[in-house]
Amino acid sequence: MPQPNIIIILNDDMGYSDLGCYGGEVQTPNLDRLASGGLRFTRFYNTARCCPSRASLLTGLYPHQADVGHMMNDDGVDGYLGDLNANTVTIAEALKPAGYDTCMSGKWHVTRHVDDPKHNWPCQRGFDDFYGIITGASNFFNPSTLTRNNERIATPPGDYFLTDAISDEAVRQIREHNQSKPDSPFFSYVAYTAPHWPLHAHLEDIERYKGRFDDGWDVLREERLSRMTEMGLIDPQWRLTPRDPTQPPWDEAEHKAWQCRRMEVYAAQIDRMDQGIGRIVQALEDTGQMDNTLILFLADNGGCAEEISTRWGQNLRGRIAQKTTRDGRPVQYGNDPSVMPGGEETYQSYGVPWANLSNTPFREYKHWVHEGGIATPLIVHWPAGISDRGAMRRQPAQLPDIMATCLDVADICYPDTYEGRTIQPAEGYSMRPILEDRPSERPVLYWEHEGNKAVQRENWKLVCKYPGGWELYNMTEDRTELHDVSAQFPEIIGELSALYEVWAARCNVMPWDEVLALRNEKRG
Repeated sequence: MPQPNIIIILNDDMGYSDLGCYGGEVQTPNLDRLASGGLRFTRFYNTARCCPSRASLLTGLYPHQADVGHMMNDDGVDGYLGDLNANTVTIAEALKPAGYDTCMSGKWHVTRHVDDPKHNWPCQRGFDDFYGIITGASNFFNPSTLTRNNERIATPPGDYFLTDAISDEAVRQIREHNQSKPDSPFFSYVAYTAPHWPLHAHLEDIERYKGRFDDGWDVLREERLSRMTEMGLIDPQWRLTPRDPTQPPWDEAEHKAWQCRRMEVYAAQIDRMDQGIGRIVQALEDTGQMDNTLILFLADNGGCAEEISTRWGQNLRGRIAQKTTRDGRPVQYGNDPSVMPGGEETYQSYGVPWANLSNTPFREYKHWVHEGGIATPLIVHWPAGISDRGAMRRQPAQLPDIMATCLDVADICYPDTYEGRTIQPAEGYSMRPILEDRPSERPVLYWEHEGNKAVQRENWKLVCKYPGGWELYNMTEDRTELHDVSAQFPEIIGELSALYEVWAARCNVMPWDEVLALRNEKRG
């Protein structure tokens, strides 16, 4: 078999169960089609936050090893420099020597340098063609840091919408590759910003979901759980986590019309992304490349419970948001129930109650490493390489394994050096055995973000929500993490916590208190 084309599609801030094929209400026929013709993973994991997940995915390392241990902050210490370090190699850089053309469309967000220097922009890290944003979020109608290759685009053209542009540029890249180099493989990284806040969507997409969420978060969470159980995604013995304790029952909720509108716009954002994925698939079919193209779709973290206050929203202006619309109207920042979200003149988020729905049936959200923060759908589609179509895979895997898998299917070795630089050893395990429904080769999974930390081995998961202590869960019996059994198994806690400490020391993970102390020192 010739080397396959590889497309990684990553979306931003989406919960485990939002897609139709994972039990959600959002209409995602194109992703559903990829799932029915490929595989759905039930236990794939990200790192609980946007830029650390991107750094891990791109390099096959843990985020701290790539110096993106937190966000785009320079804390002056290894692991927390907010900029991919020189001792990493991206998937694009690793594939290029084997004859792959490489292209990217979407959100970069692995360097703190949004203007100059450009040493860690996509074209300097292995991509032949790039279109997208350098920062981590943006107005969908008028994005900041919009860039083509190394040149900033001052004003987006015409009737612009970022999700559509990301899709259309990915289609262009695929078609141009087929015209210029039809006999060579390509690697495409499509990194959507949808459905990250702000809540921006086309009116016709929003209208498609009018009334769909009127029953409220309590009923909808129960309905999702039922569908997920029926699909086989969820073991019937796993109980639904309680509603977030900060939120009222739906019957007592205020501003119901505004609350429903928030979720309607969020759903419309995912819907629009799925429409674009349909165009990408059509481009593959039109150019005869669908059969031998490996497509992987996943999310960078769980649903985002961040509520945008007016003050916080105003602080975003000029950095990752515009002060006015393209026709000069002021943008209203913050979750104000008197303002319906969706249009360019608004900048809101869908917040705690709907993130709780997105992460059904799990606990917590983006930032945290309980299942709601780290569990992602993973759809893998490759007609020439997957015969067990429409099946599920329950073996655990996590982000560094994406790069290992890409290099494995391309029959390429992970490099020890690249352009004279020594490269850190790979951390990922190829998922090729899992694609063939054999046991995973990964023995242990690890996480850390903002002091939230976890380690999982076999059926045991040890997890901490900062600044609390260790909790222990049997993931075979209780994946929704409702029954902490740490008091019953102190020996398991000792074994797993020792594994975590060795991993943390090896991967430049600092105790979060020490990171915060460094920041306080810098502030003076």
